[in-house]
Amino acid sequence: MKKNRNFLNYIAVFTTVFFISCSGTKTDINNTFSEFNNATSKTILVASHRGAHNGNFENSIASTKNAIKLGVDIIEMDVRTTKDGHLVVMHDSRIDRTTTGKGEVEELTLAEIRSYKLKAPYGRISKETVPTFEEFLKVIKGKILVDIDMKTDNAKGVVAAVLKTGTMEDVFYFDNDYDVLDEIKRLDKTAQIMPRAYSFQMADSAVVKYNPPVVHIDPKFYTEELTKMLRENNARVWINALGESDAYIRFGHGEEAVEKLLNKGANIIQTDEPELLLELLRYKGLHK
Repeated sequence: MKKNRNFLNYIAVFTTVFFISCSGTKTDINNTFSEFNNATSKTILVASHRGAHNGNFENSIASTKNAIKLGVDIIEMDVRTTKDGHLVVMHDSRIDRTTTGKGEVEELTLAEIRSYKLKAPYGRISKETVPTFEEFLKVIKGKILVDIDMKTDNAKGVVAAVLKTGTMEDVFYFDNDYDVLDEIKRLDKTAQIMPRAYSFQMADSAVVKYNPPVVHIDPKFYTEELTKMLRENNARVWINALGESDAYIRFGHGEEAVEKLLNKGANIIQTDEPELLLELLRYKGLHK
């Protein structure tokens, strides 16, 4: 009976999400900017991992547009450099998993990579090819906030593309390599940075070094002391639902997952289940 109730709860949430999606709820970037820069806000921001790729293709233009349509606050995307120096949106170092081709991104030219189609798990093929970084930036400009996950040390090229497309206010940069983040700040003093920390001490040092609007933390050192320190330094706290927490959300235990993710003060959640997480947070009055 308990399993049946959980299943019915999941169906109810899914149905509600479906109607919200169809109703045209869209990201309000002005509201996102306001909330993103308010570390003490009670609004929990939702970051869609590689775009809203359920039913789409990760790091694709389609998943990007879907995230905007759903009202996601932030898109996380990954950028890499091809053999001939072009920037593409791609998580893995190889194209095998997410395209119909094979090979290392850095050993293939843009033309070679673009000769293949994106694919999803179980072999579903898209009409899309791997997007360039500039194509992606043109789609998100003025519509949604973006977390650029630096899967390349080509900071100069990445910053140049952001400046060229006029998306400086729409993006922030993420890396655990502080040398890369330092180079980004050298190239654009106004660049917003999200440093990754692996301890309280590292988070404290990152706050002093970058004065960031957000710090990416891990569950292993997620404490109320940490989040209090970050909030007092005007930084939001980014935590991942990826993996176990997303599985709980997916299979009808979302409230339990959300409570655990938020119980020590985190206020940005990255997820592979943005539709369901948004609905849960709205239901609890934690997202506008």
